[in-house]
Amino acid sequence: MIVGERKPLEEIFESIEGAKDILVAGCGTCVAVCMAGGEKEVGMLAAELRMGARLRGLDIDVSEATAQRQCDKEYLETLREHVEGKDLVISMACGIGVQYLALNYEPVRVVPGINTDFLGANLDVGEWAEYCQNCGDCVLADTGGICPIARCSKSLLNGPCGGSANGKCEIDPTVDCAWQLIYDRMKALGRLDRLSEVHPPKSWKTSRDGGPRRLVREDQKT
Repeated sequence: MIVGERKPLEEIFESIEGAKDILVAGCGTCVAVCMAGGEKEVGMLAAELRMGARLRGLDIDVSEATAQRQCDKEYLETLREHVEGKDLVISMACGIGVQYLALNYEPVRVVPGINTDFLGANLDVGEWAEYCQNCGDCVLADTGGICPIARCSKSLLNGPCGGSANGKCEIDPTVDCAWQLIYDRMKALGRLDRLSEVHPPKSWKTSRDGGPRRLVREDQKT
């Protein structure tokens, strides 16, 4: 899932300068799961904004609404009645949601309420770790289901680098060496021979030299 975290309140106040009628718009999927931008977090930010506005002597009106997803036009439409007439919208979605909300409701000003961090997995209560960099050229079949791009500090496609010690990364001793994990997994699977195959550099499509990536499923279009 996409993992994010709330921006500092002072930064948010700077971004809404001059606005009088504000909507705090949440997203009910990824950022709700990581407790950054769901309905609960929307309510908390709205309350902080109202209190902060009084302390700053600002005259602003703050309302709240949450869509199931801000990256989907169908769900985004549910926010229309809440967005119309507003000076500004604080999107509590990931960066995709912020941009898509701005696109579909221009010229309403839209600003982010959270920072989008990474694609990650929930390791424990309140703890997430990056597991994917959505490179578009997945090699997990050859690495035992462990991503060398996201989980190796050097993103080595053909590791290891030789700098790890006791299974830990030389860059950060609290981080597991991804290639040690890959080796151990492939050994357990009886597939160590696969590690002798060299992966070529990523193509222009995955390095993004060709611009923003796009996926079109003709079989799904009507």
